[in-house]
Amino acid sequence: MSATGTAAGQHVVVIGAGIAGLAAAHRLLERGARVTVLEASDRVGGKLLPGEIAGVRVDLGAESLLARRPEAVALAREVGLAGHLQPPATATASIWTRGALRPMPKGHVMGVPGTAAALDGVLSDEGLARIERDADLPRTEVGEDVAVGEYVAARLGREVVDRLVEPLLGGVYAGDAYRISMRSAVPQLFEAARTHTSLTGAVREIQAKAAANPRSGPVFLGIAGGVGRLPLAVAESVRARGGEIVTGAPVTELRRTTAPEGPAGGARAAGPGPAWRVVAGDRVLHADAVVVAVPASAAAALLATESPGAAAELRAVEYASMALITLAYRRSEAALPDGSGFLVPPVDGRTIKASTFASHKWGWIADEDPDVLVVRTSVGRYGETEVLRRDDADLVAVSRRDLAAATGLTATPLETRVTRWTDGLPQYPVGHHARVARIREHVAELPGLAVCGAPYDGVGVPACIASARAAADRIGGDPRGVQDLTAHPVPSLHGGAGE
Repeated sequence: MSATGTAAGQHVVVIGAGIAGLAAAHRLLERGARVTVLEASDRVGGKLLPGEIAGVRVDLGAESLLARRPEAVALAREVGLAGHLQPPATATASIWTRGALRPMPKGHVMGVPGTAAALDGVLSDEGLARIERDADLPRTEVGEDVAVGEYVAARLGREVVDRLVEPLLGGVYAGDAYRISMRSAVPQLFEAARTHTSLTGAVREIQAKAAANPRSGPVFLGIAGGVGRLPLAVAESVRARGGEIVTGAPVTELRRTTAPEGPAGGARAAGPGPAWRVVAGDRVLHADAVVVAVPASAAAALLATESPGAAAELRAVEYASMALITLAYRRSEAALPDGSGFLVPPVDGRTIKASTFASHKWGWIADEDPDVLVVRTSVGRYGETEVLRRDDADLVAVSRRDLAAATGLTATPLETRVTRWTDGLPQYPVGHHARVARIREHVAELPGLAVCGAPYDGVGVPACIASARAAADRIGGDPRGVQDLTAHPVPSLHGGAGE
């Protein structure tokens, strides 16, 4: 066994039972470790939350998996959900801007067009004319990182950012495009910006390469019954392989120790290197290694004693809060436009930032009860706090008002549900990649310790799973996955040509 690795039979404690923690546990068990997962809340799954409304199963958190990345789809198949993976019934989306629902443009990369014509109908004539100036502008240097909005606005004008890039990024990060790191959030564009003078020219080159090597299969996949089934299935697989998952067990202390304690403390397995003492309520565990898979603030508190440098960096990670409003209608009373839903640019001054026509998008929802129509809206972006102080009834009312204005839907819902995700999404500002590298440098000084999850390598489900597997491999003595992710984050939103 290497100084940073675990051999078969050694004990690893995973702190956190969101999809990252569960995926790490699953991987560690594959490597032959003995695993205990400790979760502070009373359930597993984190931001993946299955629910029900008007008798129909729905997701109350994330609802889809980026299928162009292999990690989430592969894990779903490994835990018995292969037959339940489904593409969207429709992928035709709209954008609610300038007073109307308009078809989502094609021929762009994360909202950045190869030609002005690609955004015709979404931008004003002035906005389209501004795009055409890109080819004549001198090079815009990006350095080690740059904000997506800052760079794109400098090349193509603010209207491109405000009416397309912002809502696309906001749907994933609930963030501000003028703060979000291009290197971390849209690495494809960052690499293009480093090597091209013209941004539209770079996008056309990306599109040409994509056309020459077309990908088959859907961009996104869901799971019949909800993506919230994934962590439940992973947890079941972890338990079936002998792993222990303890909920309602917030960890209050994480310390290194070089000697095992008696049976009352739970003696650790024999092996070289320091061991770890983990305290969760009245449980004291001793382990050969620990994977910390919790949000940044919780990770900072756990690492404050053993790695004050990592803790300081983690405390600087900011989060955005949001809420999802799920509404169920009688289909006979509610009509919606075709398509999967729409995004809303903040510049238009609306309260909701997006709406998903869930019964249109996912065939399994429509099949569960053809007489029920399910719609979701979301509210809350980075820096917005007033709207989330409203009570549930107010959030439902404002969602209904915006839905009526956008689609004409005025029916009274059968049932509504509001799900709040306080500090739910970590923000990736300029310099995020460097912060992650510094965190991992500090963590690497402590044998038998790894971190993973949304604060590091991407907020999407595949990114969290990739982060988890890399952490498990590092515990097993293989640092290559962590090194690769630190250098090349997993995009959380598909930004390929043609979208």
